[in-house]
Parts: sequence; structure tokens; C-alpha cells
Amino acid sequence: MLGSKRRLVRHSGKAPWVNPKVLELQTAKEILAEVFGVRISDVEEMLNQRCEVVVQSYSREEGLWQESFCLAE
Repeated sequence: MLGSKRRLVRHSGKAPWVNPKVLELQTAKEILAEVFGVRISDVEEMLNQRCEVVVQSYSREEGLWQESFCLAE
């Protein structure tokens, strides 16, 4: 890939444990950023917007629980 920047990361001692799903998500964001030629923050914004659209597409009539509720006294 042209223009890609590779960094050699060296860990001294024991590296802290990181959830593999977090690493997978970060890698996916980096790939999307490179494919679309945007910053990772732009990718995160696109993902957040997509998530909001999906959440809004569900309605209470479909049997989903409300995000929050209050018991009336």
C-alpha cells in the first residue's frame, strides 16, 4: 500500500492484556480510514451515525424494551 505508515512497536516487560475484540475493532477502523481516505475520528462518527439510524429504525411496537422507564406512584 502506498503511503501507509508502519511503526515498529516494542514492548518492554509484560504488555497489559487487551480484549481481542477491542483490537479487532481498532483494526477495522484503521482499514476503513485508509480505504475512505479519512481520519479514524471520521470513521467513528460514521459508525455512530449508522448505529443511531439502526436504533431509530426499531419501534416499540416490535416488542423491544424501552431504554429507560419510571414507575408511577
